[in-house]
Amino acid sequence: MATVEEKATQPSTTHEKSSALSSSDDAPGPGVALNVSGHKQELQRNFGLMSLCGLGITSGNVWFALGGTLNVAIYNGGPPGVIYEFIAASVCYWIVAASIAELASAIPSSGGVYHWATVTGGPYGRTCGWFAGWWNALAWLFGYASVVQIVSAQAVSMYAVMHDGFVTQQWHVFVTYIIITWITVSIVLYLNRALPPIEIVAGFFVVAGVFISILVCAIMPHVNQRPYATNFSVWGDWQNQTGYSSSGFAFLAGMLNGAYAVGTPDLVTHLAEEVPHGFFYLISILYGISSFDDVIDSVYPFPLAEIYRQAAGSKAGSVGLLFLAFIPAFLSCIGCCVTASRVFWTLARDRATPCSHFFSNVNQSTHNPFRAIVFIGVFVTVLGCIYVGSKTAFAAFVGSFVILSTLSYIGAILPHLLSGRKNVVPGWFWMKGAMGFMVNGIACAYIIVFVVIFCFPFALPVDAAHMNYASLITGGLSLFVLLFWFVRQSTYVGPRQVILDTHVLAKDAL
Repeated sequence: MATVEEKATQPSTTHEKSSALSSSDDAPGPGVALNVSGHKQELQRNFGLMSLCGLGITSGNVWFALGGTLNVAIYNGGPPGVIYEFIAASVCYWIVAASIAELASAIPSSGGVYHWATVTGGPYGRTCGWFAGWWNALAWLFGYASVVQIVSAQAVSMYAVMHDGFVTQQWHVFVTYIIITWITVSIVLYLNRALPPIEIVAGFFVVAGVFISILVCAIMPHVNQRPYATNFSVWGDWQNQTGYSSSGFAFLAGMLNGAYAVGTPDLVTHLAEEVPHGFFYLISILYGISSFDDVIDSVYPFPLAEIYRQAAGSKAGSVGLLFLAFIPAFLSCIGCCVTASRVFWTLARDRATPCSHFFSNVNQSTHNPFRAIVFIGVFVTVLGCIYVGSKTAFAAFVGSFVILSTLSYIGAILPHLLSGRKNVVPGWFWMKGAMGFMVNGIACAYIIVFVVIFCFPFALPVDAAHMNYASLITGGLSLFVLLFWFVRQSTYVGPRQVILDTHVLAKDAL
């Protein structure tokens, strides 16, 4: 196995010249095996192909995310808008995913876009990686909080469906939110070796759950002699209820809902496995709705509760379908916690966070970044406290998830394109010639245009309670990242690129 001494004989790359590899505090000692990011391998490699696929499927959980935001998505064109906007968003994110996939193939690092941006940026890689890494870390923090909130609303809705007269309050969701947060954090902390089989089981429940839900929503209205939605209402009855005079703009803005469901191509496996299921799931639940007004005006905090009640024709059937969705949704919280903690830990390892030496520690007993995981739990708990005080403020933070994650992708893809795609040694998947430039160019154009569109108000007229604060949150956090860059740039290490064919990797690095 090659060691640090042997690495010195390998050809230098532009990125390696710009990295702070000379830092005596961070450079691995002599004889230490390296992983692809140039660091000592500290975490156990417990995940295999099936468990990684399970993690991707559950963390993405397309059909659950679609159902959880349907009462909002339906304003942008009605049922046809929901379907066509989801298709359009999926196609756009397939293109982004293709651009991400070739970088992931060339540089399979736990840092993800953070590491890729550092390499593709060449002489500007440290700056590109800094921003891409922070945007991605913040996105997953908010994404984790968002998923926990949806699962909490789902749990409260199941109770409300079976108890007539029960009026849900924000504190009901908050208490459930805290319980789910710390259960999932505890699982990630103390059941490190059990995470791979958990994710395999979770992936099974996601796939099985969506098929059962499709069958129930498609069959039960007929069994109960309840009317289906008409073909015209599902496919052709366009209803622009946003207040914008342009239906075209309403369509583009409505793609945000589809982007929320599929907009995590750094967990790209869920796109390939779940988008077809998500499409058929959308069709089945839309045909199963007999009253769209009741869905929009539902008293339940989780919109699928009313949709399932109409489709199944009974409260018991609704709770059964909700529970079927609750299991994989709860397990998806575990996947989001794992992802958020690993991204934050990767930044801490390179001195990119406050108290980086503290948070970069890997616990030798639990074999995971214990402190980083606890920090994620505390951060999400604080966001939950904001939810109790103001749902608008909470929504402003978690609503910036799509924009922050998308900005992190362009932080890696745009430098890759502008450098002529020359700073990356091709991996197993590589788009050759003009195809690579075209796909990268379309991905960047989509991101630039839609980051602006996604900052517009959701509907007109606008008041303080219904304003889209994503631009404020994203801009404010980006300003913090910029200021912190000036504080840390002298000691910031950044990832180090180890070329896969140099034999510097640890034996099990691949």
